[in-house]
Amino acid sequence: MIQKKRSPLIGWRKENKHPTLSEVFSSIYVPQKKGMWKKFFAFTGPGFLIAVGYMDPGNWATDISGGSKFGYMLLSVIFISNLFAIILQHLALKLGIVCERDLAQACRDNYPPFISFILWILCEIAIAACDLAEIIGCALALKLLCNIPITWGVLITTIDVLIILFFQSKGFRYIESLVATLIFTILICFSFEIISSKPEIIPILKGIIPNPRIIQDPHAFYISIGILGATVMPHNLYLHSSIIQTRDYPRTIEGKKMAIKYATIDSTLSLSLAFFINAAILIISAATFHKYGHTEVADIMDAHKLLTPILGSSFAGVFFALALLASGQNSTLTGTLAGQIVMEGFLNIRLKPWIRRLITRLIAIVPAMITAILYGEKGTAELLIISQIILSIQLIFAIIPLVNFTGDSEKMGIFVNGQILKILSWVITSIIILLNSFLLYNTFYLGWS
Repeated sequence: MIQKKRSPLIGWRKENKHPTLSEVFSSIYVPQKKGMWKKFFAFTGPGFLIAVGYMDPGNWATDISGGSKFGYMLLSVIFISNLFAIILQHLALKLGIVCERDLAQACRDNYPPFISFILWILCEIAIAACDLAEIIGCALALKLLCNIPITWGVLITTIDVLIILFFQSKGFRYIESLVATLIFTILICFSFEIISSKPEIIPILKGIIPNPRIIQDPHAFYISIGILGATVMPHNLYLHSSIIQTRDYPRTIEGKKMAIKYATIDSTLSLSLAFFINAAILIISAATFHKYGHTEVADIMDAHKLLTPILGSSFAGVFFALALLASGQNSTLTGTLAGQIVMEGFLNIRLKPWIRRLITRLIAIVPAMITAILYGEKGTAELLIISQIILSIQLIFAIIPLVNFTGDSEKMGIFVNGQILKILSWVITSIIILLNSFLLYNTFYLGWS
């Protein structure tokens, strides 16, 4: 008796006929009879959008603090966090390709309406928190570059709504190209900073190897958890599972195998680039601040003030601020798309992109404006940390459904996670839950800082 292959849709209650971002669904041509490089190029793009979330302004404070206080020691934490991210993003793209639905749609299909609504609320709060970090990052960059007051900088960030709408109307490839350009701007800026700071190679290599002191020293452990929380972004899991469907690959078994292969390569290479940038921030902090005894540098403004006199180059501060501005603008692009995806996915509500963007930005801009007016730069720096705590809470509610869905043979069919990947996924999930819970406990009850 010949067994038929089970359809990957068998575990879902209904067929998904309305993909999110329907205006760009299956809009990017994937050549079928061309060579490997042309296929790879067709799938290149979503990885850049995902990598943005791993180098946004929210990461900067933890990397700067870790480098100034502990030198190169916490490089291993960034490396491990990046490995976690690579695996989780692989699961997200696989869910989107195999089941032809994003993570938000999968939750809506699988859970009762009340649970889906709660998950949507939590996700919207997380996206607003992420947008808050981007607003603050852009506002700080404008102050550093042009001496624009923080309050005015916050208001100016609303203009990016028009920039996003312009590129969105041109096609999804234009958005990917803009993001890639901004990423390489950040890369060039930090390459200059690394060359100028002249870090020591041997300590860097030692820093990639986990050091027992990370667990033994409470402050090192606390910053390590912060790095992990700022690295693995919950909205990226929703985003990746949707935007991978912009590719026009055959929706067959073989077509999906090909899509998973090239999309995973794209994601892995892009996240490797994000690792370099995150590591560069910590390395520069270690080679400048820690080396010269400035071990208490913990925020972006302090780092900028010290870079120029330590490195002896007037360009050091300029490149630092320019990278920060590019990082904030990049993150706001992906935040817009993530907001549209979760609203459409969880609630099946479709709004015009400019309305969706305006809602997200207004939710984030109000607390940023109030804090900037009442407390100035110091308050916005603290608000940046709070936004990362909110993201840490939401992360748990995004990872568990993702790992559960991709490990379900009825939902994934022949594409279900293998035994090793299942175990690894749940180990990563358990570690993230444990560490984030520890972070929240110490933040709210023990007052660690």
